[in-house]
Amino acid sequence: MSRPVLIDMDPGCDDAVALLAALEHASLEVVGLTTVHGNASVDDTTRNARAILEAVDRTDVPVSRGADRPLLVDLETSEEIHGEGGLRGELPDPGAATEPGDVHAARRIVEQARAHDGDLTLAAIGPLTNVALAHAMEPALPELLDELIVMGGAAFASGNVTPLAEANFHSDPHAARRVVRDCEPTIVGLDVTARAAVPPERVDGLERDGPLEQSLYEWLTYYDADRLERYGIESAAVHDALVIAELIDDGVLETRSYPMEVGADGDLARGALVVDENGVTGAAENGEVALEADYERYRELVIASLERVLERIEAEP
Repeated sequence: MSRPVLIDMDPGCDDAVALLAALEHASLEVVGLTTVHGNASVDDTTRNARAILEAVDRTDVPVSRGADRPLLVDLETSEEIHGEGGLRGELPDPGAATEPGDVHAARRIVEQARAHDGDLTLAAIGPLTNVALAHAMEPALPELLDELIVMGGAAFASGNVTPLAEANFHSDPHAARRVVRDCEPTIVGLDVTARAAVPPERVDGLERDGPLEQSLYEWLTYYDADRLERYGIESAAVHDALVIAELIDDGVLETRSYPMEVGADGDLARGALVVDENGVTGAAENGEVALEADYERYRELVIASLERVLERIEAEP
């Protein structure tokens, strides 16, 4: 039986790879996409999600547009990393088949959680504004989900926006604080995702004949040379796909429960994930943090899913 998954996202090159992996694996049933500001404006991230679905002939997956700004801070985007409009490549503009419904993404999260009654996994791989709003609408949201797994934060590593903060948590620190405090998430942060890259030789082995193939290549190579040198890696970190790999194969990640908090105010603390590793606060554990990953297994899962989607698209008339 496939696992129902709702993906809250802000595509984004690594989001795009994560989405393809989720759509193509038989163990997951993607019941919907909810979009949020982040790598670009919510108009652009919604367009990007729809374009990806149409490019891989998955117009059956409904899309719900979500928050266009953070709860309390100003909107910031990452188009300088992910490309104009938030997504590199040349996918055609989406058509009517994936037009978002009238229900806000936060409301859609609540509806799907209630409908699946404890069986739904919510994979949040963008800023957490929609999830925080959904929790405000339905305080019992954690009990209605099988799991909330979040790509965000930097528990024991340096951030990628500030020395302490990762981009998703920095984008909406107040939403991240609410979700971490109250929603019992599994946090997959930069500690593990920074090494979740696909080696250049595997990337170069993928076909690049059509728009989707070329776009996929650009999604897997979206870091510029300066960013690669800064992090001491050979290819771009495909952060969000590590979340999907864990959902496909429980055990890709090694996690541990901790008391956690998120800094929300001030320049330095904004978006910082604070993990009480030694229990000095006496606070209760309120979520899990990924400590290590099986990167070889991750790469095999992601590459196999990408190859399958390309083969399927090529075989279609």
